[in-house]
Amino acid sequence: MQKFLYITDQEEYKEHSFIGPLFEKYLTNHFDINVVYFSKFKVEFEKKDDNKFILPDRFKKNPIEELEKNGVDLNEYEYVAVRNDIDMLKEVLQKKASHTYKVAFRLSFPKRIAKIQTDEANHKKSFLDVINNKIQTYTETSLINECDIFLPTSRQMRDDYLKNVKTRTFVIPSAIDPDMLRDNIQHEGVEKRFFYAGTLDKLREFETILDAFSELSDGSYKLMISTKDPEYAQNLVDNYDGIQDHIEIYNATNKQELLDLIAKADIGIALLPDISLFNSSTPMKVLDYYSSAVPCIMSDNENNNTIFEDANSAWLSNFSKNDIKEKLDYILGLTKDEVAQVGVQGQARLLAVRNYQRIADDLAHQLNIL
Repeated sequence: MQKFLYITDQEEYKEHSFIGPLFEKYLTNHFDINVVYFSKFKVEFEKKDDNKFILPDRFKKNPIEELEKNGVDLNEYEYVAVRNDIDMLKEVLQKKASHTYKVAFRLSFPKRIAKIQTDEANHKKSFLDVINNKIQTYTETSLINECDIFLPTSRQMRDDYLKNVKTRTFVIPSAIDPDMLRDNIQHEGVEKRFFYAGTLDKLREFETILDAFSELSDGSYKLMISTKDPEYAQNLVDNYDGIQDHIEIYNATNKQELLDLIAKADIGIALLPDISLFNSSTPMKVLDYYSSAVPCIMSDNENNNTIFEDANSAWLSNFSKNDIKEKLDYILGLTKDEVAQVGVQGQARLLAVRNYQRIADDLAHQLNIL
């Protein structure tokens, strides 16, 4: 079986809800996979669980050199892939001349662009940031064009941020694992439970969603929020006296805690402002919701409306107070069984088009024809 080396930019003990199912599970049906993670605490190379290599953080700029020092023979690998980190990609491409592997670059999320747009929302963006971004985008484009294949999360992500990339592109979106579906726990209360998971900041404009909830005439709902910054969430909620009794704030410390909370909800929320950064891929929270057959109210953008059908497998809404309120009113008028059926149909849709097992099969085919 051909060997595949995946050099991530991830810490060893973080939750790898994308890397795990795709690269460590389903792609192993096609290749002998080794995955490189990094550690802030370890001081030397470690091989773990037969398929993982752990490197100290200080080797992020030269992982290939360090792997070879520790007996990893790069000539055994048919493919070497790099996740997100351009410095690591640069080394992998430089070493390619003396090896036989093919190079892939995986872009999961444009983190630099996200930071720039977040800084802009907080009035911190400088002219120097803009210039630096243009220089780095040019460098990234040049390096990606030296690769054998480019693996972005969506084609729109490439077209929005790396439109001059010409190398072969194969899209690897976030998906659901057909082996990890969970039951939706139907609670006994009469209220409908909405759930928001994820980051809250000025860029995401969560106030717009709270504005919509504050104007509902039907009070038979609960809004559950789980975020890593519960203090920020509480400060937002404190501005809405009329709905504070309907809101619960959580801080799920790991993926299992988050999934346990989601399973007790009726409707997930994945509404985000209409900007390229958010429109270029499906948020991971959507996959988490539908893994438990929890239907979702989400942004009506091209990425979402090519997957989901409004009022059939999801509820699609523009990101404005009035449009969100209208959708919330509609959902509150449905029976619990009608809501649950949307979740079942959405999960079935994702299993058909966003399934890690199927993506792994398609990726293996693309790699084998390089």
